[in-house]
Amino acid sequence: MSVKYDGTPATAPRRLRNILALDDFEVAARRHLPRPVFGYVSGAAETNASLHDNRAAFAEFGFLPRALIDVSKRSQKRELFGTTYAAPFGIAPVGLSALSAYRGDLVLAQAAAASGIPMIMSGTSLIRLEEIVAANPQAWFQAYVPGEERWMLALVDRVAQAGFGTLVLTVDTPVMANRENNIRNGFSTPMRPTPRLFWDGMVRPRWSLGTFLRTIVRHGMPHFENASVERGSAILSRNVVRQFGPKDRLSWDHFDLIRKRWKGRFIVKGIMTREDARIALDRGADGVILSNHGGRQLDGTASPLRVLPAVAEEIGGRIPVMIDGGFRRGTDVLKALALGASFVFLGRPFIYAAAIGGEPGVRHAFSILHDEIDRNMALLGINTLDELHPRMLIRLARSAESDASA
Repeated sequence: MSVKYDGTPATAPRRLRNILALDDFEVAARRHLPRPVFGYVSGAAETNASLHDNRAAFAEFGFLPRALIDVSKRSQKRELFGTTYAAPFGIAPVGLSALSAYRGDLVLAQAAAASGIPMIMSGTSLIRLEEIVAANPQAWFQAYVPGEERWMLALVDRVAQAGFGTLVLTVDTPVMANRENNIRNGFSTPMRPTPRLFWDGMVRPRWSLGTFLRTIVRHGMPHFENASVERGSAILSRNVVRQFGPKDRLSWDHFDLIRKRWKGRFIVKGIMTREDARIALDRGADGVILSNHGGRQLDGTASPLRVLPAVAEEIGGRIPVMIDGGFRRGTDVLKALALGASFVFLGRPFIYAAAIGGEPGVRHAFSILHDEIDRNMALLGINTLDELHPRMLIRLARSAESDASA
């Protein structure tokens, strides 16, 4: 099976014409989204140490490009689980996407299908998973499984019956993190109606009219739709209670239970050590995603890029080693692939793109990153991604001055 990319960028609305890099989407989204919503997407846990390290890790590697090599036949197509994708990156799960962008999960799914890349739907989404797989049958589903076995298996059965072929089990959320940024920004889930939230909506009419009110008029008040087999609470509520249940009892025994029940492709997301990667492999995982949850769980957790070489050495070549966390440039993607990653996923940039530009915005983001990788492959002196190797990188010495400013 092959998903093709025809090289034609989506027709960009006027507000996208000055978006030249993925970071530009974040600047535009800051102006577009209410502060609580933007703060939820952009923020992380406690001091944001892990969030910052996700970016800092890339700066510690430099390229060693080759010269006078014919690179006229370069291709960045990448095969993963039997499917050839247009690029070596996909869309990571982003919670509450439909709060940031109108029908956000659907927009991401449709844009991914049109661009020829994989998309992982978040378990904390506001659109029923059945709608997403109908729009993009190749989409993956990320599950935050309930703590009780009967509800856990009921959710797994629902995902299977909907037609998803790939289940992504997130394993780094035994308890909710200390997300002080959300409190300071006035964000909670479900959201609490407050004068501050009302004012933020008033001064950002494009979001209020084009996303929030448009959703309510056409689809009713959004609810958490996919935390279990039953519909969850509404996104806007005075009684702020999350209905996802305790997960601190989850163990590898539950992994085995799900693996036995789930007949499709099974991926573990949130792996950060070679030991856990080996356990996942030995217990039947089809792939792992190295991730510190975008810095949103244990603050101080290292960047996934730092543990990538060890995990790739441990299980690489047997099952795919995928990665997310801080990717913004084509050079970031190429560095991860050179260090042993099979595939890369990005979350925040794509939801920012969906927020300000809908599906054309997401396709514009894809085109930017796709073009950067193509250009950088030529400058590096390679025609295929299989030519990437750790020898093409050199670890840069960090000066005391740069350490002090970090």
